[in-house]
Amino acid sequence: MVDRKMDILIALKEAGKEPISGEEIGEKLGISRTMVWKYIKILEEDGYVIGSSPGSGYVLISAPDKLYPSEISIGLDTDIIGKEIHYFESVDSTNDMAKKMGFKAEEGTVVIAEMQESGRGRKGDRWVSPKGGIWLSVILKPGILPVHAPRLTLMAGVAVARAIRQFGVAASIKWPNDVVIDGKKVCGILTEMDAEVDHIGFVVIGIGINANVSVDELPGELRDSCTSLSYINGENINRAAFVQDLLRSLEAEYLRFKLEGFSKILEDWISLSDTIGRQVEVITPQKIIAGKATGVTAEGALIVETSEGVQEIMAGRCIYK
Repeated sequence: MVDRKMDILIALKEAGKEPISGEEIGEKLGISRTMVWKYIKILEEDGYVIGSSPGSGYVLISAPDKLYPSEISIGLDTDIIGKEIHYFESVDSTNDMAKKMGFKAEEGTVVIAEMQESGRGRKGDRWVSPKGGIWLSVILKPGILPVHAPRLTLMAGVAVARAIRQFGVAASIKWPNDVVIDGKKVCGILTEMDAEVDHIGFVVIGIGINANVSVDELPGELRDSCTSLSYINGENINRAAFVQDLLRSLEAEYLRFKLEGFSKILEDWISLSDTIGRQVEVITPQKIIAGKATGVTAEGALIVETSEGVQEIMAGRCIYK
């Protein structure tokens, strides 16, 4: 489907600070000046500030702080992840929406929202998802056995931590699915799948990042344990540009996962870990396991040295002691 609105936005961005006439845009796209004007008005309704004068043409002055597909797609040079982006102002859960699309969607399809009404973390825990954050899910079809699916969570953790580090902040990974800055949570990752015993139909990797989220507006019980990129940066970040970096990072790790295997990604996860070497308590449905975290297995289990011997824990809530 031809997206004329995006085509016009591309033309405006390519022109930079130089005015470009409606006639020139129309000639490029094969549409009339009147149609160009109509699309310009739609862009303005979307929050773009576009200057215009009869004698010169149109100039893009500013873009809204929105995660519109056009803002992410223009300049995104990935081959798989982000080629198709579904945007929502508000949604119950991007993971739930992605799971509805899963079988029919192309691999790499992204579902992204300005806010989630019913975001959730592991074990169904509520995940607060206000405006200003980055709430997205990616559909993957990795062709691996279901038992290996936890590897994708570790892979995503490496991708997110690296994207944040490219931003200039020393992010690290807390087992099993959090990215932290100075010990405070900035991102959660939730991996879900549709699978049979020996086959995965698709995997959905949900990533929630406190980007331009005010820590003071979070529920009281979260303020001491969470942070945001804008808080660390001292000002709001360009969310669309950050999502581009994140999708590039995620694709690079995913291709490495498919082409080179998991061992190198595991090494990188360990090098980025905030958990290994710490005294921990891991709360599982059966018991609390206390000891020193010494490593992670190839299947994503946390290795803990306890007074009763070494234990490998596949899932649980990890608390530092």
